[in-house]
Amino acid sequence: MKRSTYFQSLYCFPAIFYFDDDGISIEFPDLPGCLSCADTEEEAFQNAKEALGLHLYGMEIDGDAIPAPTSVRDLHPDEGGVVAMVDVFMPTVRDRINQKAIKKTVTIPAWLNREAEAAGANFSLILQNALKAYLGKSAPQT
Repeated sequence: MKRSTYFQSLYCFPAIFYFDDDGISIEFPDLPGCLSCADTEEEAFQNAKEALGLHLYGMEIDGDAIPAPTSVRDLHPDEGGVVAMVDVFMPTVRDRINQKAIKKTVTIPAWLNREAEAAGANFSLILQNALKAYLGKSAPQT
């Protein structure tokens, strides 16, 4: 069963935690490729949340249907595996990713650069404002 492709605020998926001498590995049975690892249980839950959020964000951006989570009673992990539910609040994940600064290299005439620097111009802010105006946007869509 697949969910619709609208963006949800909260997702909750079962994860399987495998405890070994060299650390904890985490997998999400419903989300192939969504994997993480950690040294401690606290770190494992933090890393699982981060991996889940990033994976789901990528699926949203790609337009992939996000599956319904499997019931924990239907999961039968390999020996040593422990099932735990992991939830993630997507508006926070989307905002963090969308607000990440991206470095761009631009080319302008030398005379314009000299005058802008002499005026104390903030190139990044001016470019951001110009792009927002050009695109008719005031903030990123999440």
